Amino acid sequence: MPTSPRCSRAFTTLLLALLPALPCIGAPQVQLVGVMGSRALFLVDGQRQMLGVGASAAGIRLLALQGDTAEIDFGGQRMTLRVGASPAALVPSGAPAPAAQEIVLAAGPGGHFVTQGAINGRAVSFLVDTGATTVAISQTEAQRLGLDLSGGRRALGSTANGKVPVVLVTLTRVRVGEVEVANVPAVVMPQPMPYVLLGNSFLSRFQMRRENDVMRLELRR
Repeated sequence: MPTSPRCSRAFTTLLLALLPALPCIGAPQVQLVGVMGSRALFLVDGQRQMLGVGASAAGIRLLALQGDTAEIDFGGQRMTLRVGASPAALVPSGAPAPAAQEIVLAAGPGGHFVTQGAINGRAVSFLVDTGATTVAISQTEAQRLGLDLSGGRRALGSTANGKVPVVLVTLTRVRVGEVEVANVPAVVMPQPMPYVLLGNSFLSRFQMRRENDVMRLELRR
């Protein structure tokens, strides 16, 4: 039976009344474009907003400026933005933050990418090694991390000094920055190493881009 015009109008009125209560999909994005004296230029979802300290627009309030950084408030959440950094998601305080999808690394001395992270919740220092098949950990570091090697598979690994006995394990969680990856294959080496080598068992989970001295790792979907 065809719907009457009166019913259609009633349904449309009800739908429009409900729309404001529906949650927005996707958090707004903000980026600090530049700092000019006591004012800062932002892009908020692609719209330019020039703010002085203490001023508000588009839901953000500029709290402080220092050099090329700005501290802002959005719905009770404070964050620090830097000129040239990637856009940040604005999530009000108390709202669940979206899972991070990208790691941005800057090259250090010698062009190496060194960063802090965690294995199974324990802090470690990583050195990005695109030539390594897996994440590589020294035996001393594995002991510090409390890794159980009793169930690991024994094998021979190739090093610059020839073949060495290694233990193959799976790391429950590997975290770099705000991005965490589960079930990452790794190898435990007998020789001491200053860093945990972040090899391709972790890196292959990402789309890698190199821009001069900046490496971007975007989590594959």
